[in-house]
Order: sequence, then structure tokens, then C-alpha cells
Amino acid sequence: MSADSRPPSAVSPPATGAVTTDFSGHTPMMAQYLRIKAEFPDTLVLYRMGDFYEVFYEDARSAHRLLDITLTTRGQSNGEPVVMAGVPVHALESYLAKLIRLGVSVAIAEQVGEVGAAKGPVERKVVRVVTPGTVTDTELLAEREENRLLALAPAKGTGGQAVYGLAWLALASGQLGLTECSAAELPAWLARLRPAEVLVSADRDAESDGGKLPAALLNAGVPLTRRPGWQFDTALGARKLREQLKVAHLAGVNAQDLDHAHAAAAALLSFAEHTQGRALAHVNRLVVERASELLELPPATHRNLELTETLRGERAPTLLSLLDSCHTGMGSRLLREWLTHPKRDRRDARERLAALAVLIEARAAEPLRDALREVSDVQRIAARLALRQIRPRELAGLRETLQRLPALRAVVPDGAPLLAALHEALQPDAAIAAQLAAAIAEEPAVLLRDGGVIAPGLDADLDELRAISTNCDAFLIDLEVRERAATGIGNLRVQFNKVHGFYIEVTQGQIDKVPTRYQRRQTLKNAERYITPELKAFEDKALSAQERALAREKWLYEQLLDQLMPHLVALSELGRALATLDVLAALAERSTTLGWCAPEFVTHPCIEITQGRHPVVEARLAQTGGGNFIANDCRLDSSRRMLVVTGPNMGGKSTFMRQVAVIALLAAIGSHVPASRCRLGPIDAIHTRIGAADDLANAQSTFMLEMTEASAILHAATEHSLVLMDEIGRGTSTFDGLALAGAIASHLHDRNRSFTLFATHYFELTEFPTRHRHALNCHVSAVESGEDIVFLHAIEAGPASRSYGVQVARLAGMPGAVLRQARAALEQLESQQQAGEAQIDLFTAPVAAAPDEVDDIDEDVDAAPARSDPPLDPPLARLLAALDQTDPDQMSPREALARLYELRQLRADARATTHP
Repeated sequence: MSADSRPPSAVSPPATGAVTTDFSGHTPMMAQYLRIKAEFPDTLVLYRMGDFYEVFYEDARSAHRLLDITLTTRGQSNGEPVVMAGVPVHALESYLAKLIRLGVSVAIAEQVGEVGAAKGPVERKVVRVVTPGTVTDTELLAEREENRLLALAPAKGTGGQAVYGLAWLALASGQLGLTECSAAELPAWLARLRPAEVLVSADRDAESDGGKLPAALLNAGVPLTRRPGWQFDTALGARKLREQLKVAHLAGVNAQDLDHAHAAAAALLSFAEHTQGRALAHVNRLVVERASELLELPPATHRNLELTETLRGERAPTLLSLLDSCHTGMGSRLLREWLTHPKRDRRDARERLAALAVLIEARAAEPLRDALREVSDVQRIAARLALRQIRPRELAGLRETLQRLPALRAVVPDGAPLLAALHEALQPDAAIAAQLAAAIAEEPAVLLRDGGVIAPGLDADLDELRAISTNCDAFLIDLEVRERAATGIGNLRVQFNKVHGFYIEVTQGQIDKVPTRYQRRQTLKNAERYITPELKAFEDKALSAQERALAREKWLYEQLLDQLMPHLVALSELGRALATLDVLAALAERSTTLGWCAPEFVTHPCIEITQGRHPVVEARLAQTGGGNFIANDCRLDSSRRMLVVTGPNMGGKSTFMRQVAVIALLAAIGSHVPASRCRLGPIDAIHTRIGAADDLANAQSTFMLEMTEASAILHAATEHSLVLMDEIGRGTSTFDGLALAGAIASHLHDRNRSFTLFATHYFELTEFPTRHRHALNCHVSAVESGEDIVFLHAIEAGPASRSYGVQVARLAGMPGAVLRQARAALEQLESQQQAGEAQIDLFTAPVAAAPDEVDDIDEDVDAAPARSDPPLDPPLARLLAALDQTDPDQMSPREALARLYELRQLRADARATTHP
């Protein structure tokens, strides 16, 4: 049976095939359960029994361990005690949420037959399978995050290198995507997509030779679901994609050349249809993403820039939490997608910036945000409608959203192509709102089974049934009055109880007045109870009215869903338009509130930032009253590609480096940026190596992890990449670290030619710019007064004079004895260095390098003749350079004071070198 023709009330067994077993020795009830369990052997089966979902045998033991519910035994089946546990039907969602968080898949077996309709137990079938990647319930989903199911199809590419086809689906919103990547690119895709569940071929065993799963996947901590290998079929995937998207050729959606991704899509769509028990009518749009089209953001960059999580794994404060002032879950999810999937091409960014300019100039952001406050999550509503899982109040929310659209359209300003397109998308077929207004009650019940969902006046039969149920008391009073008048029995009463239904009660003293049309129902000590044909007819009608009204409501509700199904595409487009408006309004609000500017895009290579700020740090300072953020400039271009950043710990080196990367990323998504001016050339990647951490689970020490990440950068970075290197080489001995830091800096400058911010505490590296013409020194300023230090957080030209490590240790509360000993040792080390031999040259390429190891360093540097003049001593050279760069007329008092302290220190260093 095809997915389209499969009955919605049942889910077919897994494609791995059902297990046939002889259940003849079991009770009929347990035999039915075991047959269902055999069809879903790797899934926890919740078996409906009255007001509980029961689990048996090993499932019961698992549920007891996972959910901390009571484990019991009841009777025997096949000669053994039946081990069981259960959860109440009304509490299902809370238990499901816990199971899904633990990565457990659940099959829900409901009663689909009528009680007493056949001999034996009521018929039950699995109507739904819930897995971590296929959750659609509102209660189980994070409102502001996408829940993605990912399928991974491995293959061999050219040269025998491993390649992977990826297909992903956010079932709750209908987002379907494809891509292909190399093994090196896979970690970045996993970081971007953050799947909740990954489908892999059962033919690939992590323990078997030649079939191992990629380490990046195994280390991701994502639940893996194995599917039959034959489901990962390229031809099957291409056919299912064409059928799903209703296209004749995949070239129309730019997916014709992704054979490996087609194989992944085959398993993905088959599994999604299997779990939902129906076709995925709301999945009608495909996004094809290619690594060459996206700004590369490796996992280390996601982590170090704290885009969506802090380094401690918290949701805030992060760049996303600062940006996300969206009023809808749709907007928050789209903003996250923009932030994690930025494009290299600037067309989308320019469109968004043009829209932001109009919103800000017209002061339309706040009216637009006010109008979006009461908008429902149309994307997820459309998905739940397609899957026939939608609840009455969600339809009511959709109705109210559609009714608010005219007012929302009225506050969308003209003047930008993107805003014009969104304005047009905010007017779906009026029939949708009309159908919902006519069919759904003003305040419907939470669940359909509670009744009161369908609006009065829609259906005459339903209104009559409701009238019977609600007007029962009035009928009984009226009948009692009429019967007293007709019989002359003054104390006659018409009453009801659950045992005997409706009856007319007459006391023993008035029995002689009872007419012959009364039929005796019950005899009491002091009275007789009767029934009449009229009362019997009313009783039959009234007792079944509520049940029949609920059945009628369910039928009318299904009819309404059928009427809405043709509008799924329009509702999906409406959801995307509302989400985009929400993000644009939020970015406009952030720009206005935080004082950001629009970036400029140019075609020549450059990163020019004037008065740039780190938005998260600045917001944190404002929140805690920690003072004003010190803004700094950054200038990188074809002649200045590397800044060697020195200065004390806590001085702001890392903040400065990160803010440059964050500003570049914000510009790439089409947002305003925290600066007074920003001009950016082409950027293809942001690479970062920041911080000290280890990966003990994978046997990687702090230094090994540092070198691994640095190696990845050296292999991947291009001349259009932005690279942040913070304190490279500090995880090993001083000489080892210094040698590696010098070699890495040379490679980045000479071979990668990337835009690089290279922070270091190795003062030997401040000589790097003297041998590399595209590098410059800069430092974060600090002022020392006695034993105290004041961090100025300003980036200034030239190298730092000191590290101030002992002063920072003092601020950290280090014991005085330790500080005294450290100062004495530091003075001794410095005196030994000043009396030592000339500094070793760290930056000259090896004389006898192998042919494949020779760097293509700048020809001008290699070909430059030897200087005839003897070089100045480094301290004296730094002093003269600082004097040349000092212009008192252009300096503030604070800058002048800081420069004076710096010159005094440089003079002392020069004197110590000249007169030891």
C-alpha cells in the first residue's frame, strides 16, 4: 500500500520486516500486544488499555528505569508472570517529552475497534510513532528551535575520498534540505543543522571493518536510527523527491546533480512517512545548500563566537539571544537559520539591508512588531494540519491570525523589493478565514474529545443534539407541569438517576390517579416510578445526545480539515512571510536600540571597521553597570593582512578579535552591525582558534586539540578568509610553542594570505612585521601605577611593552608571597635575557626544505637585498616608532597620559639594552 493510500488510523510496520512468532500459548490480550511489538521490535510500544497506556516485559523494565514508574506483575501469560507498567492517558505528553529527551522512540497503539463489537480484545493498531527527529507536538518542541531529522548516505568520491549525501527535514515546519559534503566538511554541517536524530544505514556498523560511521557523527551525541541499506537508494530518492515536490525534473529545484543526497532523501522521506502514517502534504519546498555558497563556519567558530550557546553550554548570553527580540517562534527559528547558514553571495544581505533601511526610516518597526505579537505559529499549524494532528485551539489561533492580516499589511511600508514581496504574501485566499470563522467556536475546547469545538449554527443536527443535552432540565420541568395538570396529581415529580434513567414518581396515596398510559418502572416503599412513551423517547434521545454530538463534531472537524488541505501551500508561504517580517522588524529594533550602522559591501578585499564593538559584551556591561564599552577600529586590506595583537591578559585582545568576526558575520546575514562605519570585501569563511580546552573522550590533550584546530585552519583558509588565532602554542614548552607560533604565523601570512588577527604573549613575535610586509603590530593598552594596573581596552599601534602577568595575578587574589617570588624571578629572567645573545630568527624559511614544503612566500620579501645599514636594537626601534606615531594635537588627555607611560617604559628598555 502506498503512503498516499495508507489509512490514517494505522502506521505500517518498519521496513526492516515484521518478526513472526507463535503466540498461541498467550492470552488473547497478550497475543495481540506481542504481535504489535514484533512489528516494532526496537521501539517502546505504549499499548492503550482504558485510561492507561501499558508497557510489558522488557519495555516495562525500560520504562521503569527511564521514567521512574512503578513496575508490577499481573496474572500469567504462557505460564509466566506478566511484567507491566503504565502511564495515565492524560499525562502522556509529559512522559513522551522525557522519553524523547532521552533519545527513545515510542510507538502508540490505540484502540481502533468498538468495545463489544467482536469476540476477544478490542482491536488495536499503532497509529503513530514518535522519534526524537519526528516530533510535531507543540508540548514536545522548543518553540524557538527547529527540530530536524537528518539522513546520512556515505559514498566514495573522486580519488576514493569519502563523501556524504545529506538530507534533512524539519517535520514540524515542513523544511526539506539537501547537500553533499566531504568528510572534512561534515562536522560543520552537523554544527549548522544540529539534528535531533540521524538515520544511517544498518549495513554500516561502527564496529565492523570498512563500514565505520564517521567520527564526527559518533562524537555529536545525536541518537542514531538504523534503516535498511536498500532504502538509501539514489533512484528511489530522486523519484520520491519528484513526487513530494510535484515536479517532473529536479533541475527545476537545483537538485539534479546530488546523487548521494538523493540516496539520503530516500531513507529520510520513507522514515518520515512511516512514523506519521501518511503522506507529508505540507513538505512542498526544497532548499539545496552547497558549502561553496555558504560562509564557512566550522564548529570551533560556532563555539568560540558563542553564536547560539555559550562556552559553558548555556542559551544566553549569546549572539542569538541578543538578536532575538522576535515576537513569534517562526521568526526566532528563521533568525537562527540566517545566523548559522550565512551566504557568501551578498544579494540576500543587500535585500535585507534595503528593507531594514526602509523600516528604520519610516519608523515602522515598532508598529509592525506590535501587530506581530498576537500572530500564531502558522508554519507549525500548517504542518500539524497536513498530518491531521491539529488541535481546535490551533485552528482558532489560525483564524485570529488571518483576521489580523489586513491590519498587519497596513503597517508594512513601501520602498524595498523584499517588503513589497512580503506585503503581497500576506493575503491568502479569503476562503480560509471564512471557513474557520464559520466552523470553529469562539473559544473551543483544548481537545476535540471534550466537545464544544464546532461553532453553533454550522450544522442543524449538531445544534439539535446539543439542545437536547443542554435543555434537558427545561424539558423535564415542562413535562412535570403538563403531567400534573393532566392527571391532577399535585406532588408528581419527573426525575433522573444514572441507574434507572428518566422516570415519573407518584406517591402511594395518589396511585389511583395514575393513567393507563403510565408504565411501571420501579416500586419503592412509599412510591411508584413510571415511564411514558413521550418520556421514553426523550430518554433515548437525551442519553445518547452527548455521545452522538461528540461523534458529529468529530465528523464535522474532519470535514473542515479536508476543506483546508488545498490551502496548505498558501499557509506555508504565509508562515514564511510572517517569519521574515518578524526577523526584519527585530533586526530593525536591535539596530535602533543598540546604535548600529548599515555595513557597506565592496568588491576589493578589505575589512574596515570604525569604532567597532562586541555586541554581547557591550550589552552585558550595560546590564551590570560595568561601564562603557571601549570601541576600536580594525583595518585590513590587500597591503595589511595580519595584525599581531599583544597586550596583557584581561586587556581585551580576545574581545577585539571576536568582535571583528561577529561584525563580519552580522553583515553577511543582512543585519546592521555594532560600529560607526563598516566596509567589507568578499569573505568566504571565519576560522577561529581560541581558548584552552581538551577532548579527553577522544584522547586529545589541550595542546593536541589546539594543533588539530590550527592544522584544519591552515589547510582550509583562503585569501578571502578571516582567521582568529589566540595564544597559539601556549600548550607546550616555551621554545616549542614559540617556534610553532612563528611558523604558523608565517604560513598564514605567506601561503594562506588570509585576513588574520594573531594574538600572542610571545614578545619575540612582535618582530614578525619587520620581516613580513603585510603584517603590523598592535596592542591593547594598559597603564601601570605602582603595583596596580588599569586596563584601557583600547587598540593602539605598535607592540605591547609588557604582559603584566604578575599584576593580573594580583588582581586575581594570588597570595603575596607568591607574587613577591614571581616578581623576583621575573626580574632575574629579564636581566638574563638582556645579557644574552642576539635573538634567534624565527621567520626565515628552512634552507633545505623539501620541494613540496617550500612556501610560496612573498617574492618581494625573498628577493629583497640584504640591508646595508645595521638594524637598530629592537627596544630602540620601538621607541623611535612610537615617537613617530605620537601626535599630541590629535590625542585626548587620557590617550596622552597612556602614551607618556608607554614612552617612558620604551626609553627604560632601550637604556637597559644599550647600557646593561
